[in-house]
Formats: sequence, C-alpha cells, structure tokens
Amino acid sequence: MDTALTSRRIELDDPAEAMEFFYQQGWTDGLPVVPPTPKRVEEFLEYAGNLPGDILGMIPARNRVITAEKVAINAVMAGCLPNYMPVIVAAIEAMCQEEFNLHGISATTGGTAPLMIVNGPAVQQLNINYGVNCFGPGVRANATIGRAIRLILMNVGGSIPGVLDKSCLGHPGKYSYCIAEDEEGNPWEPLSVERGIPADMSAVTVFAGEAPHFVNSQVGGTGERLVGSIANALMGSIYLGGNWVVVLCPEHVTIFKKEGWTKEQIREAVYERAERPLAEFKRLAGYPDSAITAQEAEVMYHHVATPGDLLIVTAGGKAGGFSAVIPPWAAADSHPVTRAVGVCIDC
Repeated sequence: MDTALTSRRIELDDPAEAMEFFYQQGWTDGLPVVPPTPKRVEEFLEYAGNLPGDILGMIPARNRVITAEKVAINAVMAGCLPNYMPVIVAAIEAMCQEEFNLHGISATTGGTAPLMIVNGPAVQQLNINYGVNCFGPGVRANATIGRAIRLILMNVGGSIPGVLDKSCLGHPGKYSYCIAEDEEGNPWEPLSVERGIPADMSAVTVFAGEAPHFVNSQVGGTGERLVGSIANALMGSIYLGGNWVVVLCPEHVTIFKKEGWTKEQIREAVYERAERPLAEFKRLAGYPDSAITAQEAEVMYHHVATPGDLLIVTAGGKAGGFSAVIPPWAAADSHPVTRAVGVCIDC
C-alpha cells in the first residue's frame, strides 16, 4: 500500500501569503482558502479510509482522473473537517457516474450546479442543516462540503469559469449547494430510501439544478391550493425533460400530512396541473409561428414528463410558507444519482 502523497509541494511561511498565492494561481473560488498541509490532507484520507492514489472517479471527455488525494486537498482548502470526507467521496463517486453527465453540466452556458441532498445518520452526526436558511449561510458542514465539490470541479475537473465553465449567469449554488433532508419532520419515506438506500445508511443524492424557485403560499393553505402553486412554479420555466426537485417546507408538509396526502398523490396532482397548450409552450420557447400548427392549440404539454420525475424533499424553517422547485438542466441529459456513504461517519 502506497500511503505517500504525490502532489507538488510549495513552501510558504505566511498563511496570508499562501492564500494570495493560491488566488493568483486560480486555485480558489474567489474566497480565502485553508492551506492544505500534508498533515491535514493525511488526516482526511485516514478518516475516509482512502489511500492517496485511490481513484474515486473520472471525466473521460477531459481525460481527468479524480484521486482521493486531490479530493482531500480541496476539502481541506474549503474549510471542511476530516469527518466530512466520506460524504464528499460519495458525492464525487455519484457525480462521476455516466448518467449524471458531469462534463456536460460543467461546460454548459446554462446556470446549473450540482445540488447535494444528504440523508441518514450523517445528517445529525455532521450537523448538516435541513432547517432555517438551509440553502443559505451559517452552517459549516453545508457551506464547506458544497464548496469542496466546487473546488474539486475547478482544480481537478478543469471547470474554470470563463475557460471551460461558460455559464451565462451562473447562480449562487455554484459556490456551495448542499442541504440535508428533514427526516424527523418527514411523514413519508426519505428521498434516499425511495431511491433504494436502507434507512439506517447515510447517502448523498446529486442533482444538476438551477437555483431554487420559491413557491410562496402562506394564506389559507390546502393541499389542492399547494399543488396548484407548485405546478405554477414549475410552469415558470421552459421544460424540455428531466427531473425536478420539490423542496417542501414544514408548514406545507403539515398541511399535506393533515389532509392525508401521499407523495404519490402530490406528484400526480402536480403533474396534472403543470400543463399548458403545446402552441403556447412553443411561443414561450421562442418557436417561430411557422413551426406552430393550429392543432397544437388543443394538445396539452406537461412541464414534467411523468409524476415519478418529481423528487420530493422536506426541508426548511418551521415558520413561513415558502417551498421551492429546482428545475433540471438540459432536458434529460443529466439524471440524479444516489450513492451510499461507504464509511461509518462516527467510527
């Protein structure tokens, strides 16, 4: 077993000087980083049970190999703790699956970013936020796990803004995009269990998504009104196929729970309501009139291909009727992937 680190070493005495050097080299996301000393990197590898040369994934289109050593270096730089490493490893393994299309989502002119949704014991053990401000700042695990993924994509995957990353606008999730699911407040099966992971195992689901689009429904809520609001939010975006993530806040979950809604019923109801005439969809998408037939005014077009394409997640603060939908990237060119965390988090 080769446990020696092989990455190039740079000797810098002043931490402030080190941060400036990293920025000048293009190795940061624009924010300061933690210097990745050999000792720190080795601690991360030891916690995850990885050797430096272990290959966690590949990006064939760019001839890039992602090793455990490179992942650990960037996790240190992002400000992670060593016990975050198994979750980061699982996320990288998931994103490098062919169906996720990591190369495509990293090079697009669209504004997509890998969203990570964590389930299982790791949520409590690592204090990953699923409550108030879960998409915002303030919790180290969310901020740094998501940031580690971005630094890995840039420094190992080559997704440099303006070079390979050609996103027209981008979105704030390209700094960090990581939440957990509120399994305690969830009256249904957690997302990871729905996707085949045992309930007692930690897991990460990765999804190539835009920024969250809010579903604002605060007054006189019923399940019927909520599914209508969710459908309207879906219809605010051009849809060409693929999954959506629907993040339900506790107030909205409570309404559905009191009325006895199942996830399947929510999906079906949103699917039925998220439709418009095909002719209208084409006009909104910029099709010329010559490409629109009279018959298409009578044909209804759904903004989600099937009810099962809606991934329902529970998260958010207990006060406030704000849920969200997260649109997919590039039709069906990227599919969500769920991966079990392969190492005991607290061992």
